[in-house]
Amino acid sequence: MLADALRATPAGVEESLALVDGLDDALIHGLARLDEERTAALEDLAGAFAGSPLAGRIADSVGKIIAGTVTDEHLIALAGARTALLGAVHDALLTSVDTALGRTRAGWEPGAGAQTPPGLLAGGRSWLRELAIAGWHGVDHELAAAGAQAVAALLADPAQRRLAVLLDGFAAELRAAAPVATLDRVPVRRWADLWTRGLLLSQDGFPAFGATPVRGRLLYLGVDLHEHPTVFQAQVHALLETGDEVRVVRTSVAAAKVDTITGPSAWRMLAGFPVFRAMVTGGTTAEIDGMALTPAGDLIWDEAKATPGDAADPITTARVRMGAATLPAVPPLDRHPAMLATPVLLEGFDAVAVDYGRLPAAGPLTPALVDGATACLGLLRWDGRWSVQPLAVQTTVKKKQVTVHSGEWASGPAEAKAAKAEAVAGTAVDVLRERAGRLLRK
Repeated sequence: MLADALRATPAGVEESLALVDGLDDALIHGLARLDEERTAALEDLAGAFAGSPLAGRIADSVGKIIAGTVTDEHLIALAGARTALLGAVHDALLTSVDTALGRTRAGWEPGAGAQTPPGLLAGGRSWLRELAIAGWHGVDHELAAAGAQAVAALLADPAQRRLAVLLDGFAAELRAAAPVATLDRVPVRRWADLWTRGLLLSQDGFPAFGATPVRGRLLYLGVDLHEHPTVFQAQVHALLETGDEVRVVRTSVAAAKVDTITGPSAWRMLAGFPVFRAMVTGGTTAEIDGMALTPAGDLIWDEAKATPGDAADPITTARVRMGAATLPAVPPLDRHPAMLATPVLLEGFDAVAVDYGRLPAAGPLTPALVDGATACLGLLRWDGRWSVQPLAVQTTVKKKQVTVHSGEWASGPAEAKAAKAEAVAGTAVDVLRERAGRLLRK
């Protein structure tokens, strides 16, 4: 059944994405310069919501924008429509996989609106409005830098750090690309995604949700490594046993770095998380007591509330326990096809493409190991088609069946060539850390 679900495209997905593409194309050229084709695309978007609770608001906003009036209220209607369409695509794809696997997923409970100081969010909305009016082709150095003041104000409020970091990163991309009109290729979907999310997060009273302390046993499945020139993050996917309940969760740790620290040596930046690294290196369990768990299934890692547990093979854990585990609810802003990353165990995986580009340089998994595997524990992702990002594979090495997983080098690589390279790079890490400590002491 899973193979059929991975090959099929749910009804309405292509039509919904076409509507999103029409809006995204309008944002390239700017809402102040709508021609006949882009006007028709916005009218089609409004027509798609006829009969829905958003029908009147979206139709009115599209009509006003076409007539030449672009306000924050009109833009949030467009952002809401775009998010609803992508959310429907996300839900259709995820439901098809959950149904094929017989999985249970928790429902989302909306939180209360967060309190924001008056006027704090207005600066971000104003900048996003100017971007939409000018369009990506209208972004020059001055417009790209115009959001700096709003970002600085948001960074001063810890409660707005999520929005501040998003807008800061978005502005940095625009500054690097300015003047955008000279680019051969514009990242249309990405910039529209960032614009949409920024606009939604900058609304007053945006719903917030808390976290609940939990106690239980964490069974490691695999780690997804995110490496940026200045940040290294390890995001673990695991099962959480709390009494008779088993839940699929994620937990992450991260550290700042410089762009010369790459590959296995990046793990040294996480030296402050020994229990986390031990769990990832050995694929072991961890006992947790009092860690906070969000409704979205994110366990907020706290070294002081974790102790090392027993050895546990990730593939065996997935075979025995994952089928009965409850998957977390998906937060509204994460209902996007690009955010799909659901863990799955594939015993023979000819039905789905392998995303070799996501194999981390900081781990031992290679295309050759994956190609020779008899079982693969990974994350199902969707980018126009389903693919799997391997986190662990069961394969034969020197006539012996072994499990190889992406976090095995968290405490240093065992393979001789990689260990030698890591030792050389690790010296640079130690030197940088010592120099940073010396500067801080001054």
